[in-house]
Amino acid sequence: QETSQRHSVRGTAMATRSSGSPRTQASRGNSCRNILTKIRQGQITGAGLTRGSQFPVALLEDRDKRAQWQGIPVLLRRLHESSHPNSDLSKIHSIVTELSSLLSMEAMSFVTEERKTPQESASPNTYTFVLFGGIHELTTCAFVWQTEGVTKSLAAREDFVMFLFTLMSNKKVFLQTATLIEDILSVRKEIIQLEEIPNLANLVQSFNQQQLANFCRILSVTISEPDVGVDDKHTLLARSTQQKTSTCPSRAENNQVTLVNIPSFIERLCKLATRKVTEAAGASARLELEDWHSWLDNALVMDALMQLAIEEAEQSSTGEILVLSCFGISISILLHTFLAVIWLPQSMKIVHEIMYKVEVLYVLCVLLMGRQRNQVHRMLAEFKLIPGLNDLFDKLIWRRQTSGHVLHRQNQNCDCSPEISFKIQFLRLLQSFSDHHENKYLLLSGQELNELSDIYLNANIIEMEALNNTDRNLVCDGKKGLLTRLISVMKKEPIDSSFRFWQARAVESFLRGMPSYADQVFLLRRGMLEHILYCIIDSSCKSHDVLQSYFDLLGELMKFNIDAFKRFNKYVNTEEKFQMFLTQINSSLVDSNMLVRCIVLSLDHFESQTKDMKVVEVFSECRFLSYMAQVENRLSFLFRLTSIVNVQTLTQENVSCLNTSLVILMLARRRGKLPFYLSALQEKEYAEKYPGCLLNNFHNLLRFWQHHYLNKDKDSTCLENSSCIPFTYWKETVSVLLGSGRSSRCAIATYIDEAYRDLDRDFLEL
Repeated sequence: QETSQRHSVRGTAMATRSSGSPRTQASRGNSCRNILTKIRQGQITGAGLTRGSQFPVALLEDRDKRAQWQGIPVLLRRLHESSHPNSDLSKIHSIVTELSSLLSMEAMSFVTEERKTPQESASPNTYTFVLFGGIHELTTCAFVWQTEGVTKSLAAREDFVMFLFTLMSNKKVFLQTATLIEDILSVRKEIIQLEEIPNLANLVQSFNQQQLANFCRILSVTISEPDVGVDDKHTLLARSTQQKTSTCPSRAENNQVTLVNIPSFIERLCKLATRKVTEAAGASARLELEDWHSWLDNALVMDALMQLAIEEAEQSSTGEILVLSCFGISISILLHTFLAVIWLPQSMKIVHEIMYKVEVLYVLCVLLMGRQRNQVHRMLAEFKLIPGLNDLFDKLIWRRQTSGHVLHRQNQNCDCSPEISFKIQFLRLLQSFSDHHENKYLLLSGQELNELSDIYLNANIIEMEALNNTDRNLVCDGKKGLLTRLISVMKKEPIDSSFRFWQARAVESFLRGMPSYADQVFLLRRGMLEHILYCIIDSSCKSHDVLQSYFDLLGELMKFNIDAFKRFNKYVNTEEKFQMFLTQINSSLVDSNMLVRCIVLSLDHFESQTKDMKVVEVFSECRFLSYMAQVENRLSFLFRLTSIVNVQTLTQENVSCLNTSLVILMLARRRGKLPFYLSALQEKEYAEKYPGCLLNNFHNLLRFWQHHYLNKDKDSTCLENSSCIPFTYWKETVSVLLGSGRSSRCAIATYIDEAYRDLDRDFLEL
């Protein structure tokens, strides 16, 4: 090859000297002599030519005819000259397109057959492309092309996106391909359909555990509904309108079904989520780096570093020296220094494992909330996800308290450290797992299940069927289950920590559904009620999110439970404390209305148990029950609840205000007092000098309620279970309130004067 190259250079030099101006001839001759000099210098010093694009075009064109290079070296030279920040992207695109046509068929063969290196005989174009530095030139272009327009252009090519997924089967390019796919999917307007990826099941099954964890980053984009943002698109009215236009399952829902049906997919995710990390003695793993996201962007970066570390360890063990070169610069010393700074290998392994688990837990959480929920639940139980997480709780999940965390809601971007993100995803998973599902008892240990059974027995109450049916082979090992461990760290959490929001949500989900006396007592015995009251009354907590989560948890803990009210009265033992408690409730009724609903329901329940001396005693002593027993206080809550929302502002978060209003009116209807309450609302309107405004708004809200809930099986079941009021009675009460007869004393229209009536307008016109 060296001889051939010399002859080629000489021949080109002779050809150029035979034509053109003397100045041109001299220039070209000097250029060729310079190349020969550089080649010789490079052989001696190692600092010579490094890529084919440094050769003159004339030389490349001359050699191309003989070597049948198909013009690839010349194209790469042109690509090199065009690759700069102010380059013409259309020109680059034209060159890359031409190169693509020369390489595409060979590339497909290279990927599918998993060849380690391109062979000159089988892939001459690819061989030439690599020989003349094509990889380097495309990498340079990639930096130039980091613009939104280019990414969107690539994302619009469905065939290109699908082809990228096939590239993931090649381990050598997996990380780079995964990064590219993630960037492209982030700018697509439409979610891709996973079922259209060629041989998806085989592709996923071919991934090792490390690749599968990174693949979850891509999956999170494909199984989550697009972020609706913070504008009016997130209202229930907007969602209802959207559902009307699209009755078929969304692409995200279809993708969830596709994943659940991939053999062993859920099982492998469970293994990833519960995989242990062996911590070496004395290892100093500091995860709370202040500038975390400035040096570590995502799990793919971590994978690249980990792979280098693994390769280094393997090479060192055989006495070989690892020499890595990037663009001609040795980075082995730099790599050693960097690894030392971040305490490799043990610290890196811990962080690495945590970052994996963040992605895996997110995917499992989304699947738990999807249409395949029951199927996913069965799989998670079977593969012992909860016992596995319980084993990791003290050593990995909650090794220590974490400070400096700012609360992020579900669709918000987060630049938190991996440990913080891991805790949030863990708590979200527990919330989704427990919410209105009998598998919630898997969060307990066998010993704790026995405790629940004893509570039922001592109270002479029939044990819940779900508890009786729990498979004890699938519960947490040891004395403490996951729920008890969570309560322990929750009580130690700093008062201003936003983790309190997620912790309270996770514990509350255990109580949701049909009220369970034993479940409530289980938490009461662990000081949950006193801790919540301390946070609400004595801790000076200012976060609306945290207070809302505690109000909701307190409501579930006290509902229909006379022991809880007794404990409440023991803690709130002065008028000063009680007024502070009322101030917190009244400061934001959207946050506290679920507690108000639970107290109203409990009051109605206790009023029917006047023969129970324990109930009578607590009823007479409890300030909260006495306060709510006064009709004027219930009317005050009703008036405010019906005033703070309307059809246009109704969301999943504040629709509870409408349902709490309905609970108050349903209980009044049961006692034949509905006309009295409606009349009181009318009087309040006139006293506030805006007649008809409140009742017209409430009438429209109830019309929307019918539209929303009569087509929502899950929501209606939740309403029935949480209130212990049959959903048929909910529907009947709404129908009565919306009655059109002027003579009906239970219809809202009766209490609106003709001059102020505005009942039949379309929702979209309001």
